[in-house]
Amino acid sequence: MQRLYDFLRRHPTWVDSFWAVFLFGISLASEYARDEPRGTRTEAVIVPVLLLLCLVIALRRRMPEKMLLLAAALGVVQLAVDIETTTADFAMLVIVYTVAATGARWASRLALAMGLCAAPLAQLRWLNEDTNALGNVALMILQTVPFALAWVLGDSIRTRRAYFAQLEERAARLEKEREAQAKVAVAAERARIARELHDVVAHNVSVMVVQADGAAYVLDAAPDQAKKALETISSTGRQALAEMRRLLGVLRTGEHQEGGEYVPQPDVEQIEDLVEQCRGSGLPVDFKVEGTPRPLPSGVELTAYRIVQEALTNTRKHGGPNAGASVRLVYFDDGLGLLVEDDGKGAPHELYEEGGADGRGHGLIGMRERVGMVGGTLDAGPRPGGGFRISALLPLKPAH
Repeated sequence: MQRLYDFLRRHPTWVDSFWAVFLFGISLASEYARDEPRGTRTEAVIVPVLLLLCLVIALRRRMPEKMLLLAAALGVVQLAVDIETTTADFAMLVIVYTVAATGARWASRLALAMGLCAAPLAQLRWLNEDTNALGNVALMILQTVPFALAWVLGDSIRTRRAYFAQLEERAARLEKEREAQAKVAVAAERARIARELHDVVAHNVSVMVVQADGAAYVLDAAPDQAKKALETISSTGRQALAEMRRLLGVLRTGEHQEGGEYVPQPDVEQIEDLVEQCRGSGLPVDFKVEGTPRPLPSGVELTAYRIVQEALTNTRKHGGPNAGASVRLVYFDDGLGLLVEDDGKGAPHELYEEGGADGRGHGLIGMRERVGMVGGTLDAGPRPGGGFRISALLPLKPAH
């Protein structure tokens, strides 16, 4: 049965044609069963009129507007030739419903007008003399009601279909927007992970490279210094592994739990440890804190740590020999200020913007992205007389 229903839904014209043939047969049989004879003129056109009325049923869904006009023309022919209401006139009721449900707006209004006029015109043309005026009016109203109900039902179906179409369109639009937002979120997450990996790898590996070079240089002459450098390499490598493990723990959804083995995100308090690590690798760093330290949003603390980390890494990579740096943290009422300067020979500002001397890292681009995410501002550029300067202001509340 389901296959039959699916077939009928796919071929609506065949279904309408079946009912048209059925209606034509009934109409023809009822005409020949009449006791009252018709005039010669009426007998000549009765069969074509019945056939065309049934054709309205067969093609109502293919061309509703044209079938409405055909039905109206056939109604005029019936009035002119004196063909009283027949069974085939049921097609007029059907076409009024069809046009109200699927036809153009002008055709729907015309169908309503035609339906409201059909019964009064028929009643006036074939007045029942055995009934008084009040009875004729009541009969006319009674015959008009089916046309009005057919039009109202069809218009309700149109409204419902339009409502469901709007819902489907909105659902499709929301689905596309959700997919677009998901792509944006994935891209943002990839950029965030890239920044984290760059900060972890660039800083810690550069420290390890410097210490390894120093250890190789003094290995024979000063074994104690070489041993100390190797210990620094070991601790730096463990720190890098811990941060990498934290990043992987975030990526593996559901595996990272509070109190697990992953270290927390770096914060402002760890900047002093970062400075000590740089000092141990041979980079003189002057560190000062101004204002009253207080808890900050985690995003601001991580951003501050990464900015200082990236700035000191760039100093080590581009500052040259005998370069020194200074780090200032200033607590304001509405935010945190950062100032990182070095007196080295530096590198062209364009290389910093491109992401490093090799042009393949993130550099200041990553800094600007981080600062922008918390609603802050960043100013970076060469210092007068040599060196590089990075200044950032991180608000306590992100800008809206």
